[in-house]
Formats: sequence, structure tokens, C-alpha cells
Amino acid sequence: MSTTPPHLAAPAAASAPAAASAGSDREGGSATREDTGPLAWFRALSPRGRRAFGGAFGGYALDSYDFFTLPLSMVAIAAHFGLNSGQTGLLTTVTLVLSGVGGAAAGILADRIGRVKALMITVIAYALFTVLCGFAPNYETLLVFRALQGLGFGGEWAVGAILVAEYATAKHRGRTLGVVQSAWAAGWALAVLVSTLVFQFLDEATAWRVMFWTGALPALLVLYVRRNVSDAPEAAERRAESSAKGSFAAVFRSGLGRTTLFAALMSTGVQGGYYTLATWVPTYLKSERGLTVVGTGGYLAFLISGAFIGYLTGGLLTDKLGRKRNIVLFAVLSALCVLAFTNIPSGANGLLLALSFPLGFCTSAIFSGFGSFLSELYPTAVRGTGQGFTYNTGRAVGAFFPSLVGFLADSWGVGGALVFGAVGYGIAALALIGLPETRGRELV
Repeated sequence: MSTTPPHLAAPAAASAPAAASAGSDREGGSATREDTGPLAWFRALSPRGRRAFGGAFGGYALDSYDFFTLPLSMVAIAAHFGLNSGQTGLLTTVTLVLSGVGGAAAGILADRIGRVKALMITVIAYALFTVLCGFAPNYETLLVFRALQGLGFGGEWAVGAILVAEYATAKHRGRTLGVVQSAWAAGWALAVLVSTLVFQFLDEATAWRVMFWTGALPALLVLYVRRNVSDAPEAAERRAESSAKGSFAAVFRSGLGRTTLFAALMSTGVQGGYYTLATWVPTYLKSERGLTVVGTGGYLAFLISGAFIGYLTGGLLTDKLGRKRNIVLFAVLSALCVLAFTNIPSGANGLLLALSFPLGFCTSAIFSGFGSFLSELYPTAVRGTGQGFTYNTGRAVGAFFPSLVGFLADSWGVGGALVFGAVGYGIAALALIGLPETRGRELV
């Protein structure tokens, strides 16, 4: 019996008539098949699609901002509460583990009540609990609030990516979702800028709390989304007509079980590698390289610049090369960059600075195809459930990578323990063996 899900049985490349009709639920997107300019992906979106893109981009940028309030404050938090490396690593781990629960729940909500309503719920949740982290009187309370923040953090990307994917044309879906993914770098950059200023002008005991309080910013986005963004009409109709919408069991049957298993494994590898770096590189630069807050900000600027360009490049390549080839290419390059970055001799900080850019580029470009790839693996009725579960299972299981680094850091050093990030990328590449190529597929 074939292991290919029924909705993926069509040839990988969409036919010309299908591509021409892809914008039927996008209200007059102005792009044609001949539009090959750098902004063709944006012109292919209808007015509704562009507003949805703005909401998803803003939501993911602020999601990133709220996530990085912790890594950028970790040294100050550890000093304030007297924590060891294992305890600080656990703060990230619980966030990512609970994000698995939140992501799966948000995916089911997106299929049952709609993409936009689910998006607003996730944004409110991560903003609320980020702010509460700033009021934590002790480590235990901070751990609980940070875990609850993960509930909203886990769902936002999957819901926003699906919302935009259902407006985007098959031809440009990879690039469109790659630009949405680049919002992560924009939010990261904003968090670094704010933390640099906050820690320069406030004492550490106050600064880390202020960083969490600035996590209230996403509340403004909810007002925009509520007034301006709506679900893609044709996708909403297909979802309403299905009796299986939002069914968790459905992503494990009807030929989808194999897809769900390997997609979750792929996501685990990539996110295990990525969050290891996102969590521990700031601490590595400060504790083992002896950089100040301002000096660390300079290195992170190179890392984030590489990440932003990597997201855009990966989005382009995922449409040109295909979803699987893009992920394999950058899995290999990311693993090599991690090994190089953590084995630079002491004192060679100039080389460390130079490698920050390709490290950010490669570890970000691998994510660019996720939004389009996971959306294309599932039919509309369970797209939110499937994407929410696989992406956030990856976050939850991959969360143990940074925690492992934290517990090993006391004996191996942070730089030595970071090698486990490279292992994650190898897992992701192997998982692709069990997944089909979906470039050019129309969503059904």
C-alpha cells in the first residue's frame, strides 16, 4: 500500500492552468506567471493577503522579541537568583516544552475557529506571560511564567504561516513564507537593541525585569489583526465543509501518519540545533569570550544580519531547489558552522566575529521552507493541526538540547557543549528520507 497521503498523489509540479487559477481566493492578486521581479511574491497577494502577511509578520517578529528577552537577560537573571547553568538552561527548556502543547492546541483551534481568531489568542497569551515574568519574585515563579509563555509562543508561528500560505500562490509560496520567517530576525534585532540600551542605563537587578515588561508590545498588534485581517475565503469554505476539521487523530490516519512522524522528527532536529545556539551564544560570548554587553551586541548584530538575509535567501531557494534540497543543504552548512564557531582558538575574536554572519545565515535559511513545506503536507481541514503538532513537537523535544548544554556547560564549558547543536541538523537531514517533495503543489 502506498505511503503517500491521498492529497499528495498529484505530480510535484503544478500545471499551468492550476497555477493560473491559484489566485482565485486571493481577490485579484496582480501578479501573473510572467512576473519574475523580486517583489512578484508580494504582488501576487490580494489586498486581503497583504494584510494577512502584515499581521503574520508582525506577530512573528514580536514572538521573537518576547522569546529573546530571556537569553539576553540570562546572565543577569542567573546572578540575581544565584542559578547554575543547568537551572538557567531549564528556563528555555520549559518554554519550548510547553510550546509543544500550545502549538498543538493552537493548530486545532485554527482548524476549528479560524486562523485569525487563533492568531490573536496566541499573541495575547505570549505577551501576557512575558510581562508577568518581569514581576517574578523568585526562580520558581519565573520558571512557571516562562513555561506558560510557551503556550502562546508555540502557536503563533504555525497559525500565522498557515494564514499566509492559504493566500499565497504555489509558485511563490516558499519565498512568501520565507519573508514571514525573516520576521524572527527583525524581532531578535529589536530585542538586542532594547536590551543593549536597558542594560547600559539600568542596573542588572532592574534591567532584566524591564526587558520582560517591554514584552507588552504585541498587544498593539492584536488591534490591527482584529480590524484588518481575515481568513482566506476558499480555504475557510473548505474547512467549514469538512467534518474532520481540527481532528488530532486525523493527522495520524488516512495516509498522514508517516508524514506526521517524519515531519516532527525533521522539526526536532532543526529546532534542537537552533535553540541551542539561540539560548547559549549570548552567554558563551560573555562568559567564555569575556565580551561586555555592548561587545556582545556587536557580535549579535553580525549574527542577526546573517539570519535576516538567510531567511530571504532560503525562501528563494526553497522555490528554486525544492523544499527538501533547501533543508538538506543548510542542515549540512549549519552543522559545519556550529563546529567552526565553537572551536575558534581563544583570543581569535576577529575570526569569531567573521563567522557570526555565516552562522546566522545558514541556521536561519533552513527554516525558510518550513512554512510552505508543512502547509503543503496537509489538507485544509487539518492543516493547522498537522503543522501545529509537527512544528511544535520539534520545539518541545528539541528543547532538551539547550537544557543538556546547560547541564554539561559546568564541566565541558559552554563552547564545548554547543556541539550538540550540530547533532540536531544531522537528525533533520535523515528525517527527510520519509517525506515527499511538495514544491509547486496547490493547497487542497
